[in-house]
Amino acid sequence: MHCFTTTIGRRPLTPTGENTYPSDMETIERSTNNSNNGTYVDGDKPYERDMRYVTTRITADGRDGFAPEAGRYHLVAARACPWANRTLIVRRLLGLEDALSIGLPGPTHDKNSWTFDLDDGGKDPVLGYERLQEAYFALDPEYPLGITVPAIVDITTGKLVTNDFDQITRDLYSEWTEFHREGAPNLWPEDQREDMEAVMKRVFTEVNNGVYRCGFAGSQEHYQEAYDRLWTAMDWLEERIADRRYLMGDHITEADVRLFTTLVRFDAAYHGHFKTNRNKLTDMPVLWAYARDLFQTPGFGDTVDFQQIKEHYYIVHTDINPTQIVPAGPSLEGWLTPHGRESLSDNPWGEGTAPDPVRDGEEVQRGHNPLVS
Repeated sequence: MHCFTTTIGRRPLTPTGENTYPSDMETIERSTNNSNNGTYVDGDKPYERDMRYVTTRITADGRDGFAPEAGRYHLVAARACPWANRTLIVRRLLGLEDALSIGLPGPTHDKNSWTFDLDDGGKDPVLGYERLQEAYFALDPEYPLGITVPAIVDITTGKLVTNDFDQITRDLYSEWTEFHREGAPNLWPEDQREDMEAVMKRVFTEVNNGVYRCGFAGSQEHYQEAYDRLWTAMDWLEERIADRRYLMGDHITEADVRLFTTLVRFDAAYHGHFKTNRNKLTDMPVLWAYARDLFQTPGFGDTVDFQQIKEHYYIVHTDINPTQIVPAGPSLEGWLTPHGRESLSDNPWGEGTAPDPVRDGEEVQRGHNPLVS
């Protein structure tokens, strides 16, 4: 699972509504005790991410019963979650604000669901839900897996459409083209896709998921293995981007989006909370400059809420941080210092342009991001 709650229920659904996930899954009683955040470390086992999702797609041809339509869908994406943060960035870069509304759950959740506790009255103003699980149970009253973000909900029915975080951003680019802004960048260049897939696979398995393997390792042995894999990949990245501005060359692609959301959380959460502490991101001159470059690029840093990030990890994962004390640091001013990466390429958008300023009502809270004064 990604930014997840603990597993509940029994029967997952595919796009057709058929019950094709394992039928022998243990049924876990739905608790009404919202003080229990659940557990994330499984005995003495290595961490294994649950990659089962509702795989319905919203496509131009509507083959799963859902086609892009302005105002029909609601993207629920907690700022605290790196997987959800991807969707917020891609939505900004492509200019989908008018077509696809967003719901922003607060940074913490109990073992059952993300909640809309930051909204007036504690309800999402579009869906009218207090808890994201309501959209999942509208689809299937016995939905068995974690209530995850990002999630796209059909506003007309209140039902979850998909929570497949890997596919969502792919489809926002390839299937929602009718609603892209003029000047939307080419995040998936045809001549680089094969190489991109290989790079993104390594970034996902070794870095995006690698930090979680460290943090949720059930033994010293499993932690050490995860730690070694993570830092092998971090060193590879430091070398890869030493002579290129972005992961794939001169222009921003989705590969950069996917790496950025882990890097921007590294010192604030992963270094201490997940024990990924060989060194800080700020100690890696190339990766730190690369991360600052992206942070200062419209559509990237302006989606990041450092306070929510810290509250999510340090409050929710009580089996790792039982005191739930949230660290005061690190200092954020360094994110705005010059990075010098423009000497490698002066055209981040290729044939596209930078996105428009952040929409009113979608700004990160003042004090939670150095870009917001």
